Amino acid sequence: MLTADMEADAGFQAFADELRSPGQPVIAPERFAAAMHLRQQDLAQLARVHRTTVAEAPTNAKLQAFMRDTLRVLSAAMGVAGDRDRAIYWYRNTPIPKFQHRTAEHLVSTGKTDAVVSYLLSIESGSAA
Repeated sequence: MLTADMEADAGFQAFADELRSPGQPVIAPERFAAAMHLRQQDLAQLARVHRTTVAEAPTNAKLQAFMRDTLRVLSAAMGVAGDRDRAIYWYRNTPIPKFQHRTAEHLVSTGKTDAVVSYLLSIESGSAA
């Protein structure tokens, strides 16, 4: 199991590294949007920033926080789903009964990141209800 965990961690780290803004310690919004199959205006809406913020202020604290929170959830989801594509699909599309059938994407957008991560960790440990 340790080897599988290490492989999953390495896979997630490679994914996160792909999103890095060259030469800066921040996530590149255009790379993030492409990886998540989002238009930049949709990313702005989910991050709850003005539509021009993605292109004009890519280091905006609120935008960066949303993208980091998404990565937290995807890291946990990859532990359950097994790979990046399944984790992203789950994050964007799967209603979660425990959260009034809202998607993880919606929950992260509304500030419920910790609840989603806790939910995923409970699934991974086999104790989800």
